[in-house]
Amino acid sequence: MRIFSEPVDLRSRKEMTNFLQDHFRYPTMNSWNRATSYACNLKIHRLGLESEIEAKLYDMLGTQEFYCLRQDALDLFNEMHDYRWQAAFNGRSGGYLVLYQGELRPTGHLSYCTCCGQRNFRSITETGNVCGVCRKPARVDFKVPPKQPITFPGRGTDMDEDYEEWSLSELRERVKLVQELDSLADDLVSQAIRMANEYDVVEEEYFVPQTRHVLVAKET
Repeated sequence: MRIFSEPVDLRSRKEMTNFLQDHFRYPTMNSWNRATSYACNLKIHRLGLESEIEAKLYDMLGTQEFYCLRQDALDLFNEMHDYRWQAAFNGRSGGYLVLYQGELRPTGHLSYCTCCGQRNFRSITETGNVCGVCRKPARVDFKVPPKQPITFPGRGTDMDEDYEEWSLSELRERVKLVQELDSLADDLVSQAIRMANEYDVVEEEYFVPQTRHVLVAKET
């Protein structure tokens, strides 16, 4: 199995610089955009796995459970970095784990309904506390206005940087960040292998309710 994380001597400028310069990179949007960032190639056939595990992972990619567990790991990474740094997948088949820049930005909502959850961009001091959706007097103002994560997909990270101009502390912080991305990649691979060993992928039929118009005789 391929291992992405590697030790780096944080006392050595040369070793830290080489680590950042030699690290795999991938576009943050499209190749024509030319913006790249630190990344890990997580394509299944590049992970050095046993053929049985590899085949099962391809089947698991289409399951909701696999996606949710993977997303939970990404959300934890992003939250730890206050969404200033975010990990997400990119590529035609989503096989590259890429480090993105972002931020938390206010949604603009000032109030919400405690009954149905509907949010509103106006305060109850302006419009009253009656919800426009469920019509119940249950609207309250947010004590702390909510925020949502924003990603800058067109922004690259450390492109064509001259690391020799960086201070040692700046180098250490960046190396630690990229090492965390590599560790996340290792965790995702380990998680996928564990799921492949503990679960089987089976087909399940389900029916989606649909609404249609029918004729019903009038009561006489």
